[in-house]
Amino acid sequence: MTAASGKPPEHWRIHFFQRARIDDPKLSVPAIEFLDSVPAKVAAEIHAVLDAVAAAPPPSFSGGGKWEAMHGDMAGYFEVRVQGGGMNHRLFCVLERGAEDLGGSSIVCIDGLSKPSRTAADPKDYRRVKRYGAEFQKRRTVL
Repeated sequence: MTAASGKPPEHWRIHFFQRARIDDPKLSVPAIEFLDSVPAKVAAEIHAVLDAVAAAPPPSFSGGGKWEAMHGDMAGYFEVRVQGGGMNHRLFCVLERGAEDLGGSSIVCIDGLSKPSRTAADPKDYRRVKRYGAEFQKRRTVL
């Protein structure tokens, strides 16, 4: 319950960024393509984290290492962090509070990556995530 209203917090929506035809004739959905590329158990855990964050909702969710705000060049993004098969898997998201065009406050899944444990992500992967994030902000297209 929220202290101010006495009502339970509103469940946030979960959307997947879909590239617009002008940017990608295939209308790809990078986050879903990422989820399809990881083991089923990893994808299920990522979905479970997203569902928990959406229900909390995000401003009050305590991530426990599985939902983290990013910093530096990636400030403004959040990541779902899951380990599996000797790899670290990351799903990158943005939060859209009160987004009427998305039906209300939403978590928008942008893209993901997998990398070996104890290694840094390739900067080109972060550049791709930011490019897709900019496309989302410009076009506001989701699946």
